[in-house]
Amino acid sequence: MQSRALITVALTALMFAASAQAAVRVVSLNPCLDTVLVHIAEREQIAGISHYSRLPGGSTITEIAQTLPYTYESAEEVIALKPDLVLTSGHSSLATRNALKTLGIETKLFPVPEKIDQSIAQIREIAALIGREEKAEEVIARIHVALEAARAPADAPKVRAVVLQRNGIVPGAGTLAAELMNHTGFENVAGQNLGIGKWGSVELERLINHPPQVLLAEDITTGKRTWADLVLLHPALQKVSGQMMRAVFPDKYLYCGGPVLIESSAALAAARTKYLAAHP
Repeated sequence: MQSRALITVALTALMFAASAQAAVRVVSLNPCLDTVLVHIAEREQIAGISHYSRLPGGSTITEIAQTLPYTYESAEEVIALKPDLVLTSGHSSLATRNALKTLGIETKLFPVPEKIDQSIAQIREIAALIGREEKAEEVIARIHVALEAARAPADAPKVRAVVLQRNGIVPGAGTLAAELMNHTGFENVAGQNLGIGKWGSVELERLINHPPQVLLAEDITTGKRTWADLVLLHPALQKVSGQMMRAVFPDKYLYCGGPVLIESSAALAAARTKYLAAHP
């Protein structure tokens, strides 16, 4: 009887602890962390996200982000939301991070993942902080299914490609984008063709002189155009259109891993399929 009573007490304590953990109120100051949070947390756990996730075309969670509290990263805004935990990155305001630390508000600093495995590990780490491990594993399972569906055959020749962002920024070697390109059957030739390190601004002359087989970029045929679109609209790119196919890869897929890998891997696989169909 005493043993049974002890087991009952222990189970009750565990249930209470799980309930308390699940009640954690979280503020995220990074759009990539916002995305993970939205996919794994209970709605009442999300005390606030970053304003970046609300920008049209700038995030994969823009629609739901419109329904959530948000901040512009100031300490005053974060404090007003009364979080138990604040998720930050190296890009988050240092002044805000220091202020929160001084006030005793728990923060967790996350690096930018540069590998698929690192990105998946980050989902699990966030889930453990908010008591949502089971939901995280559901999301991770979906990511693995998407990655496997997008995987190129091991013996297939690589398609030479470059990702060109609206503002002319290009990811090079050692980035999450480069690993995902390799996974889906592309060879990222940004370093070889454009002289790009890990990240860099493109020189159109080099791109025109050494065009890849595929240029992966935002679709700018619809919507209002901005100054940032000028690189993709440059008439010089039209001169090499016979050597370089353009395929859609939205900017919002470029920087974040986590659940975004589902959409980004599918977009890259579709681009490769399109190229191979045109070049049998």
